[in-house]
Amino acid sequence: MVLCQGGEAAAVPAAGGKEPEVSLSCEDGAGTRQPCRCPAPSMEAASAEERRVCGCCSGLSWPRCCEAPGTKKKATCPGLGLFYTVLSAFLFSVASLFLKKIEDVHSVEVSAFRCVFQMAFVLPGLIYYKTGFLGPKGKRIFLFFRGFLGSSAMILLYYAFQVMPLADATVITFSSPVFTSLLAWIFLKEKYSIWDLLFTLFAITGVVLIARPPFLFGSNVTGIEGSYTDHLKGTIAAITSTISGASTFVIIRKVGKSVHYFLSIWYYAVIGLIGCVIALFVMNEWRLPYCGKDRVLLILIGLLGLGGQVFLTKALQIEKAGPVAIMKTMDVVFAFILQILFLNHLPTWWTVGGALCVVASSSGTAIRKWRQSLKKTKQNEI
Repeated sequence: MVLCQGGEAAAVPAAGGKEPEVSLSCEDGAGTRQPCRCPAPSMEAASAEERRVCGCCSGLSWPRCCEAPGTKKKATCPGLGLFYTVLSAFLFSVASLFLKKIEDVHSVEVSAFRCVFQMAFVLPGLIYYKTGFLGPKGKRIFLFFRGFLGSSAMILLYYAFQVMPLADATVITFSSPVFTSLLAWIFLKEKYSIWDLLFTLFAITGVVLIARPPFLFGSNVTGIEGSYTDHLKGTIAAITSTISGASTFVIIRKVGKSVHYFLSIWYYAVIGLIGCVIALFVMNEWRLPYCGKDRVLLILIGLLGLGGQVFLTKALQIEKAGPVAIMKTMDVVFAFILQILFLNHLPTWWTVGGALCVVASSSGTAIRKWRQSLKKTKQNEI
């Protein structure tokens, strides 16, 4: 007999070693058994539509049974997904702070170390899930561009962190959801309303307040690190990183669930590592850090970045995307706090105003998408 309990199935062999008849049941908290609608392996395979409407499976293949009608779900800790999101934001922010503290390592080399850590993490998963290393033939071109654009976004972001204030670079990259909506409208023909246009204008306004171009703000620009030329280069790198990151989201939407997410990260890490090594040799920037402190910081950046990705993934698994996207605004808060405490750099009012514009636009985009998904879910239930 197969008993479905809390999403896991345990097969109890019949006495005498004979193959038992498959009898399915789900057990609730009171110990009563409910008939389970999941198809057993010996039955004819149910169609995709039958699996989709199955209340206890939600489309998962047998025997990943969740619950039958009337069965109580296993209670999860309220707010755990949001806590994971805040923890992820904190780890990413600390990794960015350590990047600012590294003195003699180029941003491309830091990106290469980050790719090595990701490969080490993803490789066991690829072997365990037997996904292969290339992916389906029809999806490889999308995976290649996902890897190229994603790794380019990481390299440009690290460069921006090194040459401009931490909070400024973080705020600019936080406008990614707005650019994602715009690119999805262009390439995926998704709906783009007047609200999306308004949020895009808000994000652009925030970026302009942070960049403070001389033709609008004059030649005497205050509150930047180093020269204004470096500040402008960092701003351009951060904007390009944001657009590249948004492009990867559009590609992932295009691919859908036909490719395992481990394979997507694998392409990101491999292509990023190859690109970083080539760029380092062309620029003649490849060298191990002379200082032991920089070596420790490189390892910590890799570990913290990996931890941030893990907790963000776990948050999206147990919480709706809307609340997670809103709570992710803590990235900006942590960036401001760490910049003041450890870098002794007070943000200007221009940066604060730009941050408010960008956070408002990205939060508005997230809330709108969340409400749309809830509305669509209710319509499907009806």
